[in-house]
Amino acid sequence: MYPKQMSLIQISILAIIQGLAELLPVSSSAHVILAQKLMGLDPSTPEMTFLLVMLHTGTMFAVLIYFWSRWKSLLFPADSTQRFHFIKMIMTATTFTGVVGFGLKLFIERVIFEHWLGHPHGEVESLFKILPIVSAALLSAGILISWTGSRDITQNRDPLDSRKSALIGVIQGLCLPFRGFSRSGATISTGLYLGIPRMLSEEFSFALAVVLTPPVILLQLKRLLKFHLAQSAPNSELHLTSLLTPGLIGMTLSFFTGFLALKWLSKWLDQGRWKFFGYYCVGFSALTLMVWLSSL
Repeated sequence: MYPKQMSLIQISILAIIQGLAELLPVSSSAHVILAQKLMGLDPSTPEMTFLLVMLHTGTMFAVLIYFWSRWKSLLFPADSTQRFHFIKMIMTATTFTGVVGFGLKLFIERVIFEHWLGHPHGEVESLFKILPIVSAALLSAGILISWTGSRDITQNRDPLDSRKSALIGVIQGLCLPFRGFSRSGATISTGLYLGIPRMLSEEFSFALAVVLTPPVILLQLKRLLKFHLAQSAPNSELHLTSLLTPGLIGMTLSFFTGFLALKWLSKWLDQGRWKFFGYYCVGFSALTLMVWLSSL
């Protein structure tokens, strides 16, 4: 079961934070984790990581509706020779994300946690509650966003090809284990650096998010069910509804608040204000570190 102190109000607060921050390049996960810590919740538990994934799912549906009209021209272009190009680029990036992300997960769990630190059952989710790591990831994302936002990218006209898709996929894979390293901030920034137009960088980044979210949901659901089966008595009944309900409530709320963030992001990206998101990440990194220091 979810912690007793996990009330509907707390779920709603986390969902609103997630919905507003998820579709901005400021790392919604870092915001939700910090809010969880301030509420006295453990962000690394299976319940909390699954709730976070379900909040991501709500914003994923917001992305699908918001971007569909723009994606149609990319998925079904008038030029028949380019008909499957966008899909191929998504598949290329996602493949590299899977290889890098899964490889990094195994390295952290098997080498760092188990071999170096001696934890027999190390999980990468344990990193989610370590605020100094979240702060460092926020700082890294902030520097990357600020740097690409400060460059002259008004002449970005280069096409999206396999090499660029692969590199964006690698960067996305590096983001996965570290809450605070904004996935959208990193992938859009990489696209801008590679000369991809602003709008296409945004469209490609969120298309990758839609593809990435379902397997992450299944992974965290498996972790949640495994945890509760291990904790339950041999003949006790597992109430799946009670496990899923908080996530479904949060998913619904984050879906609606996500639209506000999408409009804000598109407007600022078009107006060349991308770097300001980076400044915010740097400031939020300092705040996260201050919260950690105050708890010592």
